[in-house]
Parts: sequence; C-alpha cells; structure tokens
Amino acid sequence: MQGEIATVKCISNYGNPPPVLKWLLDLDEIRSPRKQTNSTELDNPKTWMATSLLELAITKDSHGRLLKCVAYHESYPSKSASTEVRLNVMFVPETRLIGVPATDIEEFIDTVAIRCQVNANPRANVVWKKEGLSQPVSLQELLKFSPVTRQNSGLYTCHARNAAGEAPPLRFNLSIKYPPKILSVGPDRLTTSPLYTSATFECIAEGNPLPTYQWLQRLPTRPNYVREQGREAKLHISNVTYDHQGEYVCKAVNIIGGMEREVQSESVVLQVVGAPQILKFLLLNEIEIERGDTANISLIICSDPRPKFVAWEWGSLQLEAGSQIGKYKADELIQDLREDCYISVLHIQDADATDSRAYHLMAENDRGKDRHTVKLFVNEPFRINTVLIFACGITTALLLLICVCLYTLRTENCCPTKKNNYKENNLNGQRLDVENKSLRLEAIPSDAIYTAKREPNHDNLTVNPDTLKVRLAAMVLQPPARV
Repeated sequence: MQGEIATVKCISNYGNPPPVLKWLLDLDEIRSPRKQTNSTELDNPKTWMATSLLELAITKDSHGRLLKCVAYHESYPSKSASTEVRLNVMFVPETRLIGVPATDIEEFIDTVAIRCQVNANPRANVVWKKEGLSQPVSLQELLKFSPVTRQNSGLYTCHARNAAGEAPPLRFNLSIKYPPKILSVGPDRLTTSPLYTSATFECIAEGNPLPTYQWLQRLPTRPNYVREQGREAKLHISNVTYDHQGEYVCKAVNIIGGMEREVQSESVVLQVVGAPQILKFLLLNEIEIERGDTANISLIICSDPRPKFVAWEWGSLQLEAGSQIGKYKADELIQDLREDCYISVLHIQDADATDSRAYHLMAENDRGKDRHTVKLFVNEPFRINTVLIFACGITTALLLLICVCLYTLRTENCCPTKKNNYKENNLNGQRLDVENKSLRLEAIPSDAIYTAKREPNHDNLTVNPDTLKVRLAAMVLQPPARV
C-alpha cells in the first residue's frame, strides 16, 4: 500500500560458488543498504545458498512497475538468471473535475457534462451528491444534463472511495441562467388617485441573474414613446398630477452571455381626479411676436371632472371660452390626446404695442380652480425715417468729436510760442516807452540821477507822483571791447 515499506527476499540455491544477487526496478538498479549473505546448503554442504533482502518504500508511482532479482554466475548460459514480480500498489483515490462551465449556461439551450476523473488502486466508487438532497444524483464519473433547467442549479460534490481510503471531495456550483419573467404587477390594473396625493406600484419578477427594473409611462402625445419614471421594483409617486395619468408598464432586464434579455408587464393605469391643473411646465411663459401678426396663446388644462368655467383675463377684461370681443377671441375647449386634458387658445389679431401685457387663464370645476399667466411681447419694426435720423445723429457726433480733437491738438502746440512772444513783446514795449519819454525831455545822460524838487513851504509839501517813477535807461547791447 502507498506509504508502506515492503520487504522482499531473493534466494539462490545450490550454486558453487554462490552467485551475486542484484535488484532492478524496471531497468534501474536498486542499491540495497543490506549486503548479500551466503551459507552452505544443509543437504549439500559443497553448494551455497545466496540470500538478498530488499526493503522498498512504496509510492503511488511504484504501481505497475517491474521488480527483478538478478543472479550473476559463470555457469549460466547467459551469465545471469532473474526472477521478477509486478508491483500492485494500493493508494487512495485522486480526483479532478473536467468540463466545469466557464461561461453562462442558459436554460433549455445548453448542455452540461462534468466528469469526476479518478486515479485509484483498487478502482474507486464515485458518488455525485447535490446539496439539499439526501439521495445521490449519480453513481457514475460523468454528470450530465441535456438540456439544463433551472432545477439543475445547485452545489454538487464528487466523492470517490476505495479500499485504501477516500479522496477529498470536490465541489462546484452550477448556476443555470434564465431570462426574466414578470410574476405580478399592481396592486391593481386600475388605480385612482386624487390630485396632489401619492400613488405606488410594485413589480415582482424572477430571473438569473436577478433582473433590474424600469418603470415606463406611455405618452399618448407621441406614439411609441415612453418616459422613464423609476428604476426600482416599487414605483412611488409622492405628488400625483395629471401629467402622471396614463398607462404604466414594468420592464425587467438581465444579461445572459453578454446579451440583454428583457420582458415587459401588462399595462397598469393611473387615473387622477381633482381640481383643474394647467400644465405649466409643458409651455412657454413668454411669447414674442411682431407687430401686425396674430398672437395665438395656447395652454393645456387637465381636469376630472371637466372644468365648468374657463376664461382669459387681462386688464379689466374677461373673455370666456367660446366668446369674442373685437380682435380678441377665445376658442372652445379642444380635447387633447391625453385623457381628461383640454386645449384653450386665445387669439389676438393685428397685435400692436398696446397688446404687450400679461394674460391670465382661469379654469374651475367642482373640486377647485387653477390660474396661469403668459406674457406677450409685441415688437415694433424699425422704420426708414427712424433709421435715417439715427444715422444722422451718429454722423454728427463723430464730426463733433473730430473737431474737439483737432482743437485740442492745436492748442497744445501753440501755447509755448505764445508765452515766449509775450515776454519778448513786453520787454520791447518797455524799451519803446522809455525812448519816447527821453525824446520829450531832451537828451539827458543815461547815468543821470533824478531827485524830487522841494518847495519853500515845508508845511505844504507836495510831491508829484511822476517824479517818483523810476525811469529805465535804454539798454544798448554791444560786443565787448578787445583789450
């Protein structure tokens, strides 16, 4: 048995001299730690008995190999003779799994064949067990499902046992994939909810892997178009409005083998009742047109029950649906594509600047009322004379700006010259004044000194102001005399 030490004895009788004994495992010589022993035969003392004892460690790899004892003697025709035995080693089973799926296995499409390969001596018994079941699912090495179903999913274990012992069990988990299926959707096919309250829908689906959910609302205003309202199994609408009214479907999706699989539920309907509601978020709050055009202001009113009073208001005027005042006309309510929703339109013909204002739509029924405002802007077009006046004004402003710039430049260039001329002209004027006065008083030396004349009467002393003036002698510039 594997792991044991086997003791093997080889004996050669009646040889003279005794032969040499050797051990071979297949073709490999075994070096025995014990030496050969020789002794004479009891019945024939002239001959010898040779004995060799071998202790061999048995391993699994020894199974099936040939063990030989070879006697070498000159009397043999081939100089040797041998005896042999084939080793039969018992060992515990060794197992491994072959064919375990590495990709997704889909129900009713794929086949699974898994082999529990066993290496054992003696032959082992194989048993396949499934977790949760007391009875074996197979007594063969091969475990096969063709085709697989979701009931085949589970944890499987391979057991192998023989007389030497039992192999460690091998396990694998078989997961069978299958597309989603809607089990229920509700709570009811029709749910009625008052305006501005809450509503909840729930969708239950199965699938492997577990599906993800998507709640879709079908919009009657756009064929084949849906709006996503949620991504959970439960759809909770905390504030119900008429925009939530309509059909809902639950969509369940999973992925098998890289491909998306989906299924949709039957429709469930949400019915909304309450006061009128003008769907403000669907429309523009401001409208802009050109003068002379017709303004068409349109709003959508949802109401269950139907509104009993609808009117447009602006300033001090009120115009009920289906009536007209001058160029202002309010149409009768028109049924919208959405259930319990209506279109109200106000027409303003040949609009002008006086029509630029806020217009209010009022809707009322037995459960309440709602009001919404739309602002209208009427643009006045540019006229030819306005354009010409504007162009002339721009041109005049440019000319004035150019003149101011030129005047400023000339002033800056002329100021220094004027200052220098002023000083020179002032000096020349003073010189001419002195020369004229000198001519009138006759020729007087330039270094003469003038004093005031005193009168004999000292009590009545008067001084002529002219005599107090200092006269400036004429200055004549001459070059210096050369010495």
